[in-house]
Amino acid sequence: MQWAYMPYGVIRAVRNAGLVLIASASLTYANPVTIAAFGDSLTQGFGLTTEDGFVPQLETWLAQQGAEVTLINAGVSGDTTAGGLSRIEWTLTPEIDAIIVALGGNDLLRGMDPDASRENLDGILDIATARGLDVLLIGMEATSNFGSDYKEAFDAMYPDLAAKYDISLHPNFLNALTSLNDRAATLATYMQADGIHPNAEGVALIVEDIGPAVLELISDGTN
Repeated sequence: MQWAYMPYGVIRAVRNAGLVLIASASLTYANPVTIAAFGDSLTQGFGLTTEDGFVPQLETWLAQQGAEVTLINAGVSGDTTAGGLSRIEWTLTPEIDAIIVALGGNDLLRGMDPDASRENLDGILDIATARGLDVLLIGMEATSNFGSDYKEAFDAMYPDLAAKYDISLHPNFLNALTSLNDRAATLATYMQADGIHPNAEGVALIVEDIGPAVLELISDGTN
């Protein structure tokens, strides 16, 4: 499917000021939008050169679509939802306009209680939305390793929380790879040797899959 995008930013509210800047006929942002990409090693770019990580590739992709965006890499390798909750306050500095929340993968790998993960994500989203930030929540999908009850509870927390806070949801960070039919070929072509983290080519597919949701997040912030 080919995606077509309209020019961005008819109106952008300037934070902490009683002004609204109205763009000219070119319909561009008055200022770049600053988004914090808040996650774990998948966000941070584990095992990759700096330019090949998720955040740099996404920022480049967004620029190619005409969006003027600064992405802040707030990914911490090994982080859990509990770790994210402990650092969300100081991550949300005044220049942040929106946030991508992509946590839960390490909770899943460690078999942590989905109820605890849900509570931690709830706390993160509560803080972000209380500050008036636009939020894109990116989920993960559990495997069947821990049983069907675990998978059901884990998978449900993302859409449930997105509905609770009325925020955007992309259901699975790794959707672009897990949706491919040939698992062996996917591992060989798009994953690093650990079988957990995508390589540069895998990240590129992920960015193409998640990118449109980020564009919507930006668009939502201008309305």
